[in-house]
Amino acid sequence: MPYVHCGQVMSCKSGQAGLLVGISLSIWSGPSIGQDQDSTELAQQLSNPIASLISVPFQLNYDTNIRPNDEGSRYLINVQPVIPFSLNEDWNLISRTIVPLISQDDVIPAMGGQSGLGDIAQALFFSPKAPTDGGMIWGVGPQFLLPTATDDLLGGEKWGLGPTAVFLKQQNAWTYGTLIGHIASISGDDNQADINLTNIQPFLAYVTPQAVTYSVNLESSYNHKASDGQEWSIPVNLGVSKLLRFGEQIVTIQGGIRYWADSPDNGPDDWGARLTFTLLFPK
Repeated sequence: MPYVHCGQVMSCKSGQAGLLVGISLSIWSGPSIGQDQDSTELAQQLSNPIASLISVPFQLNYDTNIRPNDEGSRYLINVQPVIPFSLNEDWNLISRTIVPLISQDDVIPAMGGQSGLGDIAQALFFSPKAPTDGGMIWGVGPQFLLPTATDDLLGGEKWGLGPTAVFLKQQNAWTYGTLIGHIASISGDDNQADINLTNIQPFLAYVTPQAVTYSVNLESSYNHKASDGQEWSIPVNLGVSKLLRFGEQIVTIQGGIRYWADSPDNGPDDWGARLTFTLLFPK
């Protein structure tokens, strides 16, 4: 599926959500990166989707209550490398990739379970190195959907293309902004449904002097091709993350919960959870 999958969190029962968050909190007892200005600034960089910072998140999602009868379940691991490239003195190119690894059961009626690679999403942002005079940080560019699924039931079998953009400001400890985009299928299997999705993802984050980040966002999408008339998917996500150091490697651990404010009949409902482990490679 398209770039919206960077925010596609799988819902789970409240007990399972608490378990994932509890795991992330317990890991915080590990070695800290140190309570200094550099660690706080690094955490603020990570709150910026187009920061000049190499990062490799591994995002674990679990979803139950799929389909109207709530029989389906899915594990999803999104590997999401973010790599900046310096184009010249004034501009960066930020590459954001989403590689989904999926294991699902009873998500498709009468088809049992499937496991494998899903469709890869790739976004490229051209972004000025310096904020505007008003402090705005922004980036625009194309995004692509690649039909890489190893099973027909794990992808759309369509090539997709569309624009994407992000606008944000960072003031003191706060980061707030919006990621928007649209992607539509341009070729592929004619027997498969066309893709036509709009993504609207506002976000807000606060970083403490201890390099703990509290965040909230809506990873909403509007399906222009919805056959059942239920076009919106609107999850509200709450997360807490912490910077840690293991030897020379800097990482973040994030745990969070979310509530599906709206979703299609064949989508997740109620509460969800996410656990993310991110490798950081600051310059």
